[in-house]
Amino acid sequence: MQGQGEVARVEASPARRVFGLMVLICLGLILIWLGWTQEGGSMLLRLLILAAGGAVIWSAREMRRATALAVVLTGEGLADSGGAVIAPLEQIASVDRGTFAFKPSNGFLVRLTQPGPRRWRPGLYWQLGRRVGVGGVAHASQSKAMADALAIMLAERAADGRG
Repeated sequence: MQGQGEVARVEASPARRVFGLMVLICLGLILIWLGWTQEGGSMLLRLLILAAGGAVIWSAREMRRATALAVVLTGEGLADSGGAVIAPLEQIASVDRGTFAFKPSNGFLVRLTQPGPRRWRPGLYWQLGRRVGVGGVAHASQSKAMADALAIMLAERAADGRG
């Protein structure tokens, strides 16, 4: 997908990225503090709270890494700026950015014809089976433009009789 011209790009909004990271870090630290200082509770409960705090801190770390990337739409399909192919255009069946779609905030849902690998890039995109959700801490205007461009590409493909 590197050789094709870029049609649209979705990046993390700096303000949303910082806010999301701060919320996750604060939640993780609060859980760790609660697990460490709780008195009178069972040791198992304290360990579970500590583990939950650690998991939240880990997810903040993953979100920081993921939101440094962008989702790019080319003539060949969706990929991230790190080079990972998310969905080739031939496998994209539809795009949904409706109110009741199971999609990330400020984003859209892509339905595929074949299931892909499970992936989670917190704040940027996720992929589970035949569904890809793009969005999260992304710019709403960029997500809307990418969903519209993808819908146009799919309509052109259908008009040409290729899908």
